[in-house]
Amino acid sequence: MAVPKRKTSKARRDKRRAQHGISVTSVNVCPNCGSPTRPHHVCPTCKTYRGRDVQPLGTPAP
Repeated sequence: MAVPKRKTSKARRDKRRAQHGISVTSVNVCPNCGSPTRPHHVCPTCKTYRGRDVQPLGTPAP
């Protein structure tokens, strides 16, 4: 069984964990109503996408 020969230092441990940060999602402004929306998603307030009215799905998507 493989066992580490030396203790992993705090600096080496933290360098490895530096890649695990959570990034903030970007927010766009709806050109129709001005409310904040996620990119490439239907506006939750006015139900438009790229200037067109979109009907929500009647059944949940698979």
